[in-house]
Amino acid sequence: MKLKALLATAVAAALTLSACAVDHSGQNAQKPTIRVGYQSFPSGDLIVKNNKWLEEALPDYNIKWTKFDSGADVNTAFIAKELDFGALGSSPVARGLSAPLNIGYKVAFVLDVAGDNEALVARDGAGINSIADLRGKRIATPFASTAHYSLLAALAQNGLSPSDVQLIDLQPQAILAAWERGDIAAAYSWLPTLDQLRETGKDLVTSRQLAKEGKPTLDLAVVSDEFSTAHSEVVDIWRQQQARALDVIKNDPQAAARAIAAEVGLSSEDVAGQLKQAVYLTPAEVASPQWLGTDGAPGNIAANLQSASQFLADQKQIPEAAPLQTFSDAIYTKGLPDVIAQQ
Repeated sequence: MKLKALLATAVAAALTLSACAVDHSGQNAQKPTIRVGYQSFPSGDLIVKNNKWLEEALPDYNIKWTKFDSGADVNTAFIAKELDFGALGSSPVARGLSAPLNIGYKVAFVLDVAGDNEALVARDGAGINSIADLRGKRIATPFASTAHYSLLAALAQNGLSPSDVQLIDLQPQAILAAWERGDIAAAYSWLPTLDQLRETGKDLVTSRQLAKEGKPTLDLAVVSDEFSTAHSEVVDIWRQQQARALDVIKNDPQAAARAIAAEVGLSSEDVAGQLKQAVYLTPAEVASPQWLGTDGAPGNIAANLQSASQFLADQKQIPEAAPLQTFSDAIYTKGLPDVIAQQ
């Protein structure tokens, strides 16, 4: 994207952010504001929000929560300098850190590893029994998302290119509407919309299966370089609350389901089932070499993101892949694992 187009995108984001769902409750004009972008997929992020743990742990700040529909939208908000923290998938993070976006943020936490909570689903009656049957069919997915990355990987593994199908760029709720109208034959999406699609469709492949075949995807949390440089102590507290949420998911799944259900408008029973479909790490695992790593030794997420960048380049989604060093430099490991252990 040329500079002029990039600036236009940033301006558009600044003008349209007011249309996003923003939680202004408890705002005090005398206090500085921390701006957090979140999505409605089941994660510890929603537990932190629902329990107001950030508000309790950071009483000298306002916490402004803004809901986004996809990682592409989160990236746009970071370009417009409208966010300090954000939740998005590994594919949009890889795109954000690669040229031409080159967004100034770092990966500071792993929210979850995609499992059966993201999948490619074919609509009943569409005559699709395998991925090979998708040739010429209309398939919807949010472009630049982990689902988009996984869809392209699934097609490639089955000898299909993006030009062999009709790819449609739709957000999850728009996917559901198009599905119900019969406008699309298949979709790659995530929870909670995914379970609604499954009511009248069947899985062709899940992200758990693709991960086993070398194409893992994750939901990550990032922090802007500007904010982490100026307020590293706040980043520490934020990570402690995220680690606390992972402990709740593991040790009290019913409490986790209740908190998330209140945020996404589903029953606790439905959310409890959804939580079983993703892989949630322990805080210690987040700080392990396989994932974030430690100070001076960024973990394997850097290689995962570089692989995603290379795949996006191979698919002509970005001009070229960024080098591994770009992603190693973009892993925020300051204070790990000590910070997480203090939660």
